[in-house]
Amino acid sequence: MSQQSPLRLADDEQLLTGWGRTSPSLAKVVPVSTVEEVQKCIEESGPRGVLARGLGRSYGDAAQSGGASVIDLQQMSSISLNASTGAVTVGTGVSFHDLLLATVPAGFFVPVSPGTRMVTIGGAIAADVHGKNHHVEGSFGNHVQEIKLVNGLGELRALNPDDAQSEEQFWATVGGMGLTGVMTEATFKMIPISSSLISVDTERCADLDEVMARMIESDSQYRYSVAWIDSLSASGRGVITRGDHATREQLPEDKRATALAYGPKALAKTPGFIPSGLLNKFTVRAFNEAWYRKAPKHEQGALQPISEFFHPLDFVADWNRVYGPAGFVQYQFVVPDEASEVVGAALRKLQSVGAPSFLTVLKRFGTANPAPLSFPQAGWTLAADVPAGIPGLAAALDELDELVANAGGRLYLAKDSRQSPEMFASTYPRLKQWQRTRDQMDPKGIFKSDLARRLSL
Repeated sequence: MSQQSPLRLADDEQLLTGWGRTSPSLAKVVPVSTVEEVQKCIEESGPRGVLARGLGRSYGDAAQSGGASVIDLQQMSSISLNASTGAVTVGTGVSFHDLLLATVPAGFFVPVSPGTRMVTIGGAIAADVHGKNHHVEGSFGNHVQEIKLVNGLGELRALNPDDAQSEEQFWATVGGMGLTGVMTEATFKMIPISSSLISVDTERCADLDEVMARMIESDSQYRYSVAWIDSLSASGRGVITRGDHATREQLPEDKRATALAYGPKALAKTPGFIPSGLLNKFTVRAFNEAWYRKAPKHEQGALQPISEFFHPLDFVADWNRVYGPAGFVQYQFVVPDEASEVVGAALRKLQSVGAPSFLTVLKRFGTANPAPLSFPQAGWTLAADVPAGIPGLAAALDELDELVANAGGRLYLAKDSRQSPEMFASTYPRLKQWQRTRDQMDPKGIFKSDLARRLSL
């Protein structure tokens, strides 16, 4: 019997996955550094189309496109900060990591930060990322002033939310998952800070009802708020952390001279191979118990570095590998306030199939923005990471989809890897409006992704 030859890839081909490391697909990866190179990729696109990609941190199949040309934007990394206005213009391949290195020492912070700094600005706009401050300041798209984009005809356009001629295309691009064109540059407003530390209040709650009640009561007092939930506890106990940027006056005198110092690093690296089954309900239960007990019952004004408060998982490089070779699924949904019981129902459903999640996060959302495919809407959002391949998980998530949809909620495209096109269409009521605008921007149907094919976008 002849031995099967290993898969041989061309020099420009890569097997791409999302951060969840599921459903890989093979594509031609084309690094670009200029608008002209982007236009050439679009002009020479084949039948499978083209797609822009940054750092590949969407969890599912949004930043991959089997058989297509995938445009790697990481070399489009210019940064120009206007310190007098706080506006910054960047290439869309710039990561939050590099942007913060350049702007925090100058006294500025991004208006919205996701849970990792290893995301590009282009990806942040395409997914309309949210952070711990959505309940008061909205998602990333709310703060963008202009987008430069190459459309499906190869034309470079400037899109502005305040311009009647481009407003509709601007909002179709925010949250549009890269399917309206290739963004090459963006301008947005930073927020001024006087230190690189966050003043943090921590509160430990005995059950889910207490967590939710306390968040409703006092979130308006804080710019940033988030709750970690013990997903395996019967009570849904949790830890709420809230805060804002510390002023120089809040710092000890010996730290004021270096108040804006900033230089986060990954402190550990996940081993290259981790066996399946390492994360199970027993190991996660032990972790959750330790995490809950280490949190203070009530603490005010603790000073934490930006990286510790916003991006704690970035301290472990390639932390997604801890789920083993099968990868993982992140299930994130939002439901309106009047359907808050869905949060507890979701936790119980995941418990019923033994789905272990040590990263289960609850946040409050404020008002939605005008983007048709933007995920956030007023209410509650819960996100849970679970290893892929758990027996019964697929059926449990299908049941949760129905529960979320019936409650008037929806799933986050940047995290999704398995919802059906019917689920998506029923929960994003402005989908057809978005498709009409997308077709104006891309009349030849050039911009394609695995996610778009799966959801019939």
